[in-house]
Amino acid sequence: MFRISKIKLCFPLSTFTKRYSSFQATKSILDKAAIDGELRVFIVSGEVSGDKIGSRLMSSLKKLSPLPLRFHGIGGSLMCKQGLTSLFPMEDLAVMGVWELLPHLYKFRVMLKKTIDAATKFKPHVVVTVDSKGFSFRLLKELRARYNKQRLDHSPVHFHYVAPSFWAWNGGESRLGGLSEFVDHLFCILPNEERVCRENGVEASFVGHPVLEDASELNLVRTCKPQELKLEGLSLSKDSLPSDSTVISVLPGSRLQEVERMLPIFSKAMKLLKDPFPNLVTLIHVASNSQVDHYIEKSLHEWPVPAILVPSGSTQLKYEAFGASQAALCTSGTVAVELQLARLPSLVAYRAHFLTELLIRYKAKIPYISLPNILLDSPIIPEALFQACNSSNLASILKELLLDEKMRETQVVAAEKLMRLLHPSEGGMSNSIHCNDLETHRYTPSNLAASTILSYAKH
Repeated sequence: MFRISKIKLCFPLSTFTKRYSSFQATKSILDKAAIDGELRVFIVSGEVSGDKIGSRLMSSLKKLSPLPLRFHGIGGSLMCKQGLTSLFPMEDLAVMGVWELLPHLYKFRVMLKKTIDAATKFKPHVVVTVDSKGFSFRLLKELRARYNKQRLDHSPVHFHYVAPSFWAWNGGESRLGGLSEFVDHLFCILPNEERVCRENGVEASFVGHPVLEDASELNLVRTCKPQELKLEGLSLSKDSLPSDSTVISVLPGSRLQEVERMLPIFSKAMKLLKDPFPNLVTLIHVASNSQVDHYIEKSLHEWPVPAILVPSGSTQLKYEAFGASQAALCTSGTVAVELQLARLPSLVAYRAHFLTELLIRYKAKIPYISLPNILLDSPIIPEALFQACNSSNLASILKELLLDEKMRETQVVAAEKLMRLLHPSEGGMSNSIHCNDLETHRYTPSNLAASTILSYAKH
């Protein structure tokens, strides 16, 4: 069993305000909001991972802002808990791939117009989009065009959280220059992104990877043995697991279309593992997406081994499930970093529409798909991509991952280096703009982003 190490997230924050005084001559967002007696934030997210980032940012803004806040926009259940009334279900935006998007273009156009109209009527001081760059950038671009047409004296400031993965595609950096026309500030979650963005004329700051927020929330996640894991709504007839169980965490994705594609492949792989691991039990992590939840529930009657559904919403529960597992099988995404934080050996899999896969092969300039491998520039985590993502190959790699201690240890050791890369240095953070209120709060990516928003002043 592997224990999650405590990551030091607290350090002096007085250095974060060094450059704040130099911006006093220009009115900040708070100065303008004070005239209205409230800070209005229009915030948009179209993904489950973005919903988490958005909700944490909203929470940090409420903690740090001296003014009352009002939120409007698009988000999921976590953002709604922070006070957002979503214009429409966030899941409607969660479409991945190029060819997969085509049937939804008209619906997207309708949603985009509705969002632009709602944002204009809301008269926000700040617009924040989180990831989902296809929808987000169109929204910001058309909003900026509308401001210009209306000749607004004080147009809202545009922030985008999670820089586009320009580093992954041929010609990606050349597309950054145009962002400055409709994005005022970009929050980067990976090292070196800030530097490249600034070199291409986009104001940006590296706030750290959102997975660090998990470590901050949990402080130190306790590791439980399989027989100690008890979850509500068990799919098993028993309320606990036998001590000799082989436990695999299965994470099929957060979007309905990727779960529909990946879960049947994962199911066949588990069937192939039944013989070598007769006491195999799977913990299936269900994303905060009602469509995904319904699909997985419906698919359980065909699942070949005992399964426990791990509901979303609790960071503690998710990492306890990771702690009870010997390995993980996941669809490529943010979860690959979460599994590294949990020091859980894992296998990353990915399939898409064959035309999307063809485009990725043609345009991609890096040999890996999972973020840990990309940042470490090494195949630390095994990847089964495209045609290699088949049940027999997945079963074979998982079997090796469960039995080969050296292979497992390689991932655990690499995780230490990865976590250091995802954390901004104190020196790097002091180059950003921050408000004095942050000195009373410890560092988290959302606190850093929120303080930058509150003290931001257009040049």
